[in-house]
Amino acid sequence: MKLAVLGAGAWGTALAIRFADQGPVTLWCRDTEQTAEMAREQQNRRYLADVPFPEQLSVTADLGLAIANVDAILIVTPMAGLRPTLRALTALGNQAPVLWACKGLEAGTMKFPHQVADEELATGIARGMLSGPSFAQEVAAGKPAAVTIAASDAEFARSTVEALNTPVLRLYASDDLIGVEIGAAVKNVLAIAAGVCDGLQLGLNARAALLTRGLAEMSRFGAALGAKPETFMGLAGIGDLMLTATGDLSRNRRVGLMLAQGLKLEDILTNLGHVAEGVPTAREVLRQAEALNVDMPITRAVCQLLFDGKVVADIINTLMGRAPRMESEV
Repeated sequence: MKLAVLGAGAWGTALAIRFADQGPVTLWCRDTEQTAEMAREQQNRRYLADVPFPEQLSVTADLGLAIANVDAILIVTPMAGLRPTLRALTALGNQAPVLWACKGLEAGTMKFPHQVADEELATGIARGMLSGPSFAQEVAAGKPAAVTIAASDAEFARSTVEALNTPVLRLYASDDLIGVEIGAAVKNVLAIAAGVCDGLQLGLNARAALLTRGLAEMSRFGAALGAKPETFMGLAGIGDLMLTATGDLSRNRRVGLMLAQGLKLEDILTNLGHVAEGVPTAREVLRQAEALNVDMPITRAVCQLLFDGKVVADIINTLMGRAPRMESEV
């Protein structure tokens, strides 16, 4: 399969490197200076230093050239970049299938990636999402990982998995696109909460309780939107949640760690230097949950810490002071 990967951050570069094991890959970068540097040095020094590009990986800043005669396109931008990238593809007359690895909801609209794609892509273009527990550095280094490709068209998901599966990046197919998108979005919010928990040294018991109840929130939200319950027990649900909430490479967890230190959000984002999708996503998830009458107390607590200036101690007291109930209840 000839593939175009659009977005030359750490994750886009890692996927481009890995999928080049299976066939020719063109990595598109909108920054012409960075593109020239990558072409010259045959690595992405800015985001994945010392990981050499394989022979079948090329780079370009020309979007039209990147997507010429490809079998599929994989968009690996922040969520904010999905709509403009899709519009650019449509303007170029693209007819190739489109996958995305963008995680979250669109700021201001509460829309999931597939809803954005439905608005921007021509009818008939196959589409889907890649998601799952995976850090870019490890994937690029060839360490074993497994992720999910989800599409409403199950046959498209299966055929894409067969074409892209590699010896070290195992792919699984799913037809629960909304469920996979929900897992990808909500786990980032919960990872911020887990970072706060760890930053305050509340203990392993507290973190286990937090993530278990967080998974319940994710599942309730998913049920209200028509997702399949089993999706949240898989790679795109509990798998991605556990990695993002506990792994030291997680940007969203680092946001929580810095919140626990009392840093302001603008300073946290400056120090981070990368996009932490859980920050804008938290507000959109909570807005949609409230519209659906779905109780998400941990997500609400994260929003209060991020945007309302609430004190961590007060948030903990509120969560722990909730009325006792059956575990299976909302």
